Order: sequence, then C-alpha cells, then structure tokens
Amino acid sequence: MKIIESKAESAVSYGGLIEKIEILRSTLRWASKLDRPQIQKLLSQCNALRDEVMKLSHKERFVKASSAAKSNRKQTTAQRRKALLDRSFVFEGVFGESQKLLDALEIAEKAAPTDLPVLIDGESGTGKELMAKVIHANGGRAEKAYISVNCGAIPENLIESELFGHKRGAFTGASSDRSGKFESADKGTIFLDEIGELPLPGQVKLLRVLQSNEIQRVGSDKVVDVDTRIVAATNKNLLEMCHQGTFREDLYYRLSVIQVTLPPLRERKDEISLLIEFFSDEAAEKLGRRPIKLSRRLRTFLMSYRYPGNIRELRNMIYRMACLAGDVADYEHLPDTLRADLPVSKEDKEAEMTEMSLSEIKRSASDEAEKQFLEQGLQTTAGKVSELARHIDMNRSHLQTLLKKHGLQSKDYRARS
Repeated sequence: MKIIESKAESAVSYGGLIEKIEILRSTLRWASKLDRPQIQKLLSQCNALRDEVMKLSHKERFVKASSAAKSNRKQTTAQRRKALLDRSFVFEGVFGESQKLLDALEIAEKAAPTDLPVLIDGESGTGKELMAKVIHANGGRAEKAYISVNCGAIPENLIESELFGHKRGAFTGASSDRSGKFESADKGTIFLDEIGELPLPGQVKLLRVLQSNEIQRVGSDKVVDVDTRIVAATNKNLLEMCHQGTFREDLYYRLSVIQVTLPPLRERKDEISLLIEFFSDEAAEKLGRRPIKLSRRLRTFLMSYRYPGNIRELRNMIYRMACLAGDVADYEHLPDTLRADLPVSKEDKEAEMTEMSLSEIKRSASDEAEKQFLEQGLQTTAGKVSELARHIDMNRSHLQTLLKKHGLQSKDYRARS
C-alpha cells in the first residue's frame, strides 16, 4: 500500500513538472526578443526544474530499493549485485560480491537520495572515501560540489578556519577573507575523513552545523546558512571514544543516523583477483608499460595473504611490483617485511645453497650461533647488559654493538623475567 501511495505522489509530481515545462516552452515560443534579465530568469527556472527532475528520479530509485529489500534474503550475492546495477545504482570501483559488502552497498543505496548524515566505518584502507563518493554520485546532489577533508591532517589551531573560513585579521596570517570547506560544499556533499581525529572544540562547532545548518567564520559575527550533506568516516570505535570522553556522544548520534560498515579485504576474498587485475592495468597505464604477470607461487601468496592494510596495501604492492619487476613478478619483488615470512620450498633452499660460497655459509652459521648465544645470555641475566658483559668477559660497548647487529633489545628480556 505504501508503495502505491508513493507512486501516486510521484505521478502528481510528474504532472507538476510537465506543467512547468510547458510554461517555459510557451515563454520561449512567444518571446520575439529576450533581454539579459529575462534570459537569466529563464536559465534559473531551467536549473530549478532540472533539480526537481533529479530529486524525483532519486525518489523513484529509493522506492525501488526499499521494495527490493524484502526479497534480498532469497537472492544469491550475484543476483543482489546485478539488482543494484539494474536499479542504476552506480558503484564503480567496488568489485566484490561478499555478503557484508553488498549489505553496505544496499544501505548506501537507500541513504544516497536522502540528506541524512552517513557515518562510514571500517579498517584503514577498506575504501571508505570510495563509498562516500558512491553515496554522493547516487544522490540528488551528484552535480554539485564534493569536498573531501582529512580531519587528521589539519593542525588543531587551524581546524575552525579550515572548516568554516575566517575574516581578514582574525588571526596572525589571515591577510584576506577566506571561505571554509562547508561554504565550498554548499548544496553539495562534504566528506569528513578520520572524524575521530577531530579535537573536542572542533566537534562542538561541527555539532552546531548539524543542528542549525549555520556557520560563522572565525573573527566574524555574521551567521551564514549552509545546505551541506555530511558524510563522515572513521577507522576508530567512536562509541568507545564517547565512553572515554574523547568524542562527543551527541555528535556521534547526529553523525551516525545512517551507518555503513565496510568489511576488511580478508573477508572479501572474491575481490582480490579482480583488484589485482584492476591495479595491474592502472599501474601499467601510469608507468607506460604492459601489465605485469605474476608467478604462480606469488599469485597463490597474494590470494591467501590477510592484508592488514586492506585494499590500499594490495594497491601499493601491485604498483611496487609493476615498477621493479620485468615481465613477471615473483617473491623478490615483494616488500622486505613480507619476504621474511614467505614459505620457502625445498627447491628454493637448494638453489640458495648452491649460490652461496662456502665462506658465506660459514659466516651465516657463525652469525646464527652468535645470536643464539647472546639470546641465552640475556635470558640468564634477565636482560642486564652489564652483568652479561662481565659474565662473558667482553667490553660493554662492544656487547651493545653485537646486540644491535642481531636486533636484540635488553628490555625485551627484562619484561620476561
């Protein structure tokens, strides 16, 4: 019944739009000559009409998304993804079909046509800004400004000026009037990344914007109305921060009217092969070369790796390999931090041994024995370097040099005692 009512409202709205279009057509048809003010007025009416059409289109999409929500439980993930595309929901750059990712996309689809604040949470590198752009692109403000602000990158004493602007002379260095990010995003969307890094004074100012849609430039008494859609993102637990007193609880509930949670890449395994291909092509285009190929063992490793840095880490790895490798990338093109933990086959070990000279093998064995000796000594003396130096009759500074060589820290052994 509700859907029928919504369609009836849409029909009336469409009738109103047709009437306005006919009025504009009549004005143009019978006007022998238009002066500049009349042209400006007609252009303004056309723009307003276009905005109404866009809002009506997004309203229809919202109705479709809501009616489709009930049937989602019966659909496969592939069917749910296809349904999003069939409803003209644009999510370019998001490849997967995991349950949690589709849940996030379907929430974003319903939120996009509204002006409600959205809070996107998830681990670092999961694509929170991409999701913010998806929400903006599918909303009624898609043709307006999209302004991105990294709250963690702004010095605390400049946050208010950066977000709300300032008047000339408001502080040292304010040589002219300057509009802030909220004014730049008027009628559009502002994306507040790393919102958990915003200091408490800035949180108070942001809360006022959410409550009244008004801002004041630093050093000005004038109140400026702003019509800005707010999308925020965080990789922190804001609710826990509220309990700790580092994030305002009232601001948290204002921002999280709609909450979208992005799953980490380790829970979206189906995306990895698609992302490898996408980033390989992207890197090849930027570096002006053919896309790299991956050895079988490297591809196996990339498919099973847990990616603590998520999509950003995978992208950086592919770009690194595209730069350093020839036609085929292998283990040696991975970062050093990863190569240390790679599985080594018997064949790899044999090949490495044949490449090493006898003296290198002796030196390697000697170094390992030396490290084990020092580790045992630190354990025995509970990490007391001076006591160990006396025990093995060695100069203390020389012992410190050996410990540094093997990456051993006395404090680690004190902690164990």
